[in-house]
Amino acid sequence: MPSSIPTSFDEQLANAKRSAVHLEMRDTYYSNPRFEAWLNGERVDWDNRASWWRPFHQDIADAVARGVVVRRARVVSEPVSDYIRWEHYQTRANVEAGELVRWLPRRRAADLLLPGCDFWVFDDRVIRVHDFAGNGDWLGDEFFDDPALVGLNTAAFDRIGERAIPHDQYEIR
Repeated sequence: MPSSIPTSFDEQLANAKRSAVHLEMRDTYYSNPRFEAWLNGERVDWDNRASWWRPFHQDIADAVARGVVVRRARVVSEPVSDYIRWEHYQTRANVEAGELVRWLPRRRAADLLLPGCDFWVFDDRVIRVHDFAGNGDWLGDEFFDDPALVGLNTAAFDRIGERAIPHDQYEIR
């Protein structure tokens, strides 16, 4: 990987000029306190923005304000896992930050070639590939600027996005 590629998500998002796309394909990810609290019945007080607005949301909102289109697609199994049910619930924060979020039931993706890893692509030129363990634990990420790798994953994201259901229309099953 050339040293000229910024190797942090924050830098890549801050440097994005046109687009940032994020593909998620797992039905469970590493656990976190907010997910655990949700499992125990706690819900977000959406009227108290300070209680749920995170630096990530501000970074997304800042990018959107600069004109960056931020899109996220999630490929999910149905019926959904508890983790996906929680993600759907808390996606309101992503949408309020300016992300365009869509959901694709896995059963509607049989004729699509899906990438092997979750990823972000910035301005169709740099990809951040995510690595997770089978149980959802985060193992790390890598950044690449290989045009062929970026192009394959961007094309896959676009096909998924065309078929996926907008967040406000997707009903959890």
